[in-house]
Amino acid sequence: MNGITHPSSALLQDLDGFRVETDPQGGRADIILDRPPLNIISMPQRDQLRCVFEALDADASIRVIVVRAVGKHFSSGGDIKGFLAASPEHVASLAWNVASPYRCSKPVIAANQGYCFGVGFELSLACDFRIVTESTQYALPEQKLGQIPGSGGSARLQQMIGITRTKDVVMRSRRIPGQQAYEWGIATECVKDAELSDATDAMVKDLLAFSPIAQRTAKRLLNESEDSSLSTAIELEGHCYSRLRTSHDFREGVEAFHQKRAAQFIGE
Repeated sequence: MNGITHPSSALLQDLDGFRVETDPQGGRADIILDRPPLNIISMPQRDQLRCVFEALDADASIRVIVVRAVGKHFSSGGDIKGFLAASPEHVASLAWNVASPYRCSKPVIAANQGYCFGVGFELSLACDFRIVTESTQYALPEQKLGQIPGSGGSARLQQMIGITRTKDVVMRSRRIPGQQAYEWGIATECVKDAELSDATDAMVKDLLAFSPIAQRTAKRLLNESEDSSLSTAIELEGHCYSRLRTSHDFREGVEAFHQKRAAQFIGE
């Protein structure tokens, strides 16, 4: 685990179906799904993913988190048999675990290629940015099993693309190709398969250039005001803006602008 610690560290002794690579000098951490060929996400893996996100969130050396996968497919979804074996209490925690990227204070990028189904799609939807490729296929196929999405998929998707398109995707188990996902506003970028790694690196570089405290504030503001009225969202924005005016990074940003130099942000 590259030195990552967590109160539930025992849960992280043997990562199930994924690994974590950290680059403290570069401010980046990669969570890599590694159960080829389809990178099925097991029930224990969901608990571990939550703990890893929480540990990386607490690590001051990590600025940006990337979720990616080994092979042609991001993830074909969850372990179907695992649902039947899981207790009702465990199943009730699924959405909380998968929402870990959303709760994380740092920017999280999902690099999606090939199949991105079920919980793989839901995990990606909980991230801040989604980079797709020409081979990407998004889907919530739970209707084929006599079920519905259980980890926030339909709710997040509806906020992004509206109820009509979401019903078409969920109730018909319809697949969304990468280019269409970009056109609908689900994906941030759509690139060729061979360009996914470079596009991810470029986005990480872009995010690292900004103030960490401004990034954290922006993410929290946007998340918390998503369901708010316009007037409430504007009021929240004003409070956040006021607090940032007293930060070191804002002062540094203004001075760097007037001195025509690159700002040196420290996250305070």
